[in-house]
Amino acid sequence: MTEIALLSLASNAARHAATRQSVIATNVANADTPGFRARDVAPFSAGEDGFALRRSQAGHFAGTPRTAQIFDEIGTAADPNGNTVSLEDQVLRGIETSRAHNRALTVYKASLDILRASIGQR
Repeated sequence: MTEIALLSLASNAARHAATRQSVIATNVANADTPGFRARDVAPFSAGEDGFALRRSQAGHFAGTPRTAQIFDEIGTAADPNGNTVSLEDQVLRGIETSRAHNRALTVYKASLDILRASIGQR
């Protein structure tokens, strides 16, 4: 895998984690809102999100960048007011997402360091 592809993959993983963190924050903010349905983001997939389609000629269609798919959670127990947000669950998801974001940034930084070293700018 080339360094540029690795940078793209790490960038997309960090962007996905940021999107998921935003959805989790919205869930926590609405934990007491009657009828609010908890939401989440589909898992990051390197095969789909890591490598965007590219044009080889100007007349070809360009691939559209994938965005994280946000969905309402189904099968979650609701409070008497219809709210499905579990704060404990959201805290655990937030920690997991924070770790995924930090991991993506670490890979990104290491790839940049390798790229800089290869061109002699260390």
